[in-house]
Amino acid sequence: MKITVIGFGHMGSAIVEGAVKTGVLKKEDVTVSDKLEALVKSAEALGVRTVSECREAVKGADIVILAVRPADLADTCAQIKENLGNAAVVSICAGKKIKTIEDLLGGGKIIRVMPNTPALVGEGMSAICKNSGCDDKTVSEVLEIFRSFGKAEIMPEELFDAVTAVSGSGPAYVYSFIIGLRDYAISAGMSEETATEFAAQTVLGSAKMVIESGTPVDQLKRNICTPNGTTVEAVKVLDERGFEGIISDAAKACEKRSRELGK
Repeated sequence: MKITVIGFGHMGSAIVEGAVKTGVLKKEDVTVSDKLEALVKSAEALGVRTVSECREAVKGADIVILAVRPADLADTCAQIKENLGNAAVVSICAGKKIKTIEDLLGGGKIIRVMPNTPALVGEGMSAICKNSGCDDKTVSEVLEIFRSFGKAEIMPEELFDAVTAVSGSGPAYVYSFIIGLRDYAISAGMSEETATEFAAQTVLGSAKMVIESGTPVDQLKRNICTPNGTTVEAVKVLDERGFEGIISDAAKACEKRSRELGK
């Protein structure tokens, strides 16, 4: 399986590093193209093949992953379309629908993926959908690549704006929560480093409980809220200020903007 990745920024590099590290891809089967010399050198340091011109980089590829900025998608597609052959094209461009990519490339096998930045530490969450021209074997191969640095699930494209609001942009909401805990801990006398560690580890452990315990998250919350205890007093403040509603409203605003960008 020959893979070409166009764009070696945060997500492009996470895809390559994750898939190579886990053995899903071999270094000699990966080609990277980026217009920034510094990013090309980063790819070279991994031992993969690099090609400066993306139109040349896609020749002979089985799968081409477009990890470029949404604003650069049209230009990139124009450069590569004549040399794609029978390669499947995987786009991680936020907000860009399969129909848009089909129009830019004149059809073909198209897969759309919405990953997120925790892929950089092997804990990504990706949603995947395909067009009618893409076979199940290719979808399985793409799932394997994206599962090499986290989790990946097939989702209908009509839910991709919601996916963007939950997992795509969700890490920013979580960071805001960590910042709030950190700032309180600093005000209570902790150093910034210690405060950040306590807050971040608390979020990590709590998330792991949700995934691995098998207990509904609402019950996990109730389990900590002992009557007349400390936690219940904190949760009262969160409930009074509509904390969960604020998060839901933030996600709705994100989904709305995602829909606007997809038009």
